[in-house]
Amino acid sequence: MPEPIIRFQDVHKWYSGVHALKGVTLDIYPNEALGLVGDNGAGKSTLINILSGTESRSSGEITLEGKPINFATPRQAMDRGIETIYQYNSMVPSMSIARNMFIGREPLKMSIGGIGWLDQERMRSESVSAIADVDLHLRSPDAIVGELSGGQRQGVAIARAMHFKSKVMILDEPTNHISVKETQKVIGFVRSLKDQSITSVFISHNMHHVFDCCDRVVAMRLGEIVMDKRIEETSIEEVSNIL
Repeated sequence: MPEPIIRFQDVHKWYSGVHALKGVTLDIYPNEALGLVGDNGAGKSTLINILSGTESRSSGEITLEGKPINFATPRQAMDRGIETIYQYNSMVPSMSIARNMFIGREPLKMSIGGIGWLDQERMRSESVSAIADVDLHLRSPDAIVGELSGGQRQGVAIARAMHFKSKVMILDEPTNHISVKETQKVIGFVRSLKDQSITSVFISHNMHHVFDCCDRVVAMRLGEIVMDKRIEETSIEEVSNIL
């Protein structure tokens, strides 16, 4: 086996008197699509929030490419190549596709001390290219994200992460509340990440979607990992029964 790109070692998380993560140890390997499943309260979101810099762990160690990490903000995680696509808040609905693609990373021209004018043409041009890379056909980079369908928004978020050369992409329930056709498109996006050498963590309540696009399934219950198997070594029934 290759060295893991991410390693959780005996990670605990307490919220006052609630023990949300109980000694989680997990290796995630390069260029792998990992499915993370479990009921509400299982610890999935807590684990991902710690990795993405929105929460801190209580104890234990996490390494990225062999080096310890302890992100204090999501920006620190993004700067190290970890991008999180949330179900609801990955995009700003009132802004254009181009602005969303570069939010927080806006290129400037004639910059003086970090202050300058946005390079609108570069944002538009690179947005068109990034969207094409995920085979997403939208009429214009100036289209307002709020006018897009749920599947199209997820596609733009994935294109953004790929454009900025993310090493790890976390997708939190990306197929919720979208049509069957768009769900298949999003699953296709996830499958294509391996071709871009991007490791993905796919969080979903839908076991069929996990089995459609992931290499391995990790099941959590009450803050612990209760199953860790490759997809070909298990079944939807086995995973469902253990949860």
